[in-house]
Amino acid sequence: MRPIEGVEHKAAGTPLWSRTWFLALSYSFAVIVVLLVLNHNAVDYVGADNDDAMRLVEVRDLLAGQGWFDMMQYRLGLSGGTLMHWSRFIDLPIASLIVFFRQFVSPDRAEILALTVWPLFLVIPFMGAMALVGRRLAGVPGVHITLLQTVFLIITSVRYLPGSIDHDNVQMGLVALIVAMLIDERFRASSFAVAAVAAAIAIGIGAETTPFVAVACMAVGMLWAWEGAAFAKAASAFALTLTVAISAAFFATVPPHFYSMVTCDNLSLGFYGITTVGGIGLLLSALLASRLPRARRFVVLAVVGVAVLGSALLLAPQCLGNPLAGLDPMLVEFWLSSVSEAQSIVALSVNDPTSIGAFYAVGLLAIVVCLFRIVRGERAQLHAILLALLAINWIIALVQVRGAVFANLLAIPPLTLFVLDLRRISNADSEDIRAAFFYVVGVLVSVPAVWAIGGGLARSDIGNIFTKSTAAADHSSCGSKESLAPLAALSPGVVLAASNLGSPILRFTPHRTLSGPYHRDADGMLAEMKIGMAPPDEARTMMQQAGVTLLAYCAEDPQVERFAKLKPEGLYGQLARGNVPAYLDPLPGSPKEALRIFSVRQP
Repeated sequence: MRPIEGVEHKAAGTPLWSRTWFLALSYSFAVIVVLLVLNHNAVDYVGADNDDAMRLVEVRDLLAGQGWFDMMQYRLGLSGGTLMHWSRFIDLPIASLIVFFRQFVSPDRAEILALTVWPLFLVIPFMGAMALVGRRLAGVPGVHITLLQTVFLIITSVRYLPGSIDHDNVQMGLVALIVAMLIDERFRASSFAVAAVAAAIAIGIGAETTPFVAVACMAVGMLWAWEGAAFAKAASAFALTLTVAISAAFFATVPPHFYSMVTCDNLSLGFYGITTVGGIGLLLSALLASRLPRARRFVVLAVVGVAVLGSALLLAPQCLGNPLAGLDPMLVEFWLSSVSEAQSIVALSVNDPTSIGAFYAVGLLAIVVCLFRIVRGERAQLHAILLALLAINWIIALVQVRGAVFANLLAIPPLTLFVLDLRRISNADSEDIRAAFFYVVGVLVSVPAVWAIGGGLARSDIGNIFTKSTAAADHSSCGSKESLAPLAALSPGVVLAASNLGSPILRFTPHRTLSGPYHRDADGMLAEMKIGMAPPDEARTMMQQAGVTLLAYCAEDPQVERFAKLKPEGLYGQLARGNVPAYLDPLPGSPKEALRIFSVRQP
């Protein structure tokens, strides 16, 4: 992979408005302004996703004195609580911002400021990484095209709106940074060392980027096997840095008594051991075998691959499949199948076929572009790397649509070059209407938002495309602070409620809730589901066994409605018909009719 003359150069002598950092900051500030405008009608300072509220609960617990290594959510699930799989790498900066702002404003106001500043701040490093991607692809024109596409990606999602404090926005920035480093056609060791640090942090934050990181590592290995000595320093820097960084992440986030535990949804011995074996193997290969013939280097790389696979089979064979495959069938049917981001392309084709274009079309186009470039030998090595990184996320998106945001992000680099080529052809002959037409069409089909608009037009829902992505949580719902105020006024107890109410109950009240929409709380969710569908007398016995003292019944919750229709003789079905069992005492004071709160009479 050799650099294109003039694509990447020093900033000396370059006008300010053409420098990468200036363009990145300019676009970032423009995006931040747009996000603030889109969010100006928000009625809550916490994002609309349940994970945003749960993240805030976790941060509050940390600030209240819960240990750094103590990831138990003691107020979620059955007695003893639920061990969460999230990372302190995200909790720490948010908590630090809250502590900082407390020096100047009230604690409540400090929380609002922190939750506003954090996602908006993340726009800057994300745009900076994408600007570097554009610079390394095609100079200043590449920066502009890349950043424009990134702008649309940001403003049509909720991940950078004020209050969006879950880890997805950080992961998007890390993915962009890894791409920017791996496409360094000068093979600078510093670039690949930065990529390794970003990869280790990504694994430390969450397992959803693990397949992407694995492919990135394989891409570095393939580059070494192909290039040999010319890539030896870059490979060594990547391998050594990755080994050290993943070790630092492991010991910084995993408590000593969990060192031997293997989990597939966060950083544990499994991912740590596999990554370390791969890092050490690549380091030794780069140091000892870089001057071997190319064919022998590939043999050495294959040996390293066998060692990595062997470590995976030895340490974490269960992690080679779907980490949610072991869920109870009842949870899959009544919970996971209704989680929007867990839908497959098959489910979407049935439930919302007009959204398929927004999730998959741009990624597929980018894959085709990469294949076309490789076949024609046009910066084939660069496009091979981009294809590998994109394809794994696009395939993941076929299984769970949550991967589509990363696939759309990774489609930007190859489509930047695609758009620039169309522009060059169009500009070569200003009178060629066909070239101009294909240029315009090429630009439009490269933007997921255009496909979303098309889908909205197809279902006559164009007005809701942006409001769906930018609206804050529905505060007319059962999960609002006002609706839960009567529950918050009660002495701490154990609440039976639908899983969607889990995070709001933890946020707004002092109670423990049985159910929350998290796979780590599988037992709590199962208990709530079984109680809701059981006949009232059986439900009472089950509530006593679970220690339930309060029932928060939300008539408009989709899960509750489904159970009421499926089992009309069950507890939720009877409550839906106004039949309140004698052991439930209605509590007055709830201003929201859809949410009714009952105390459970103890025998």
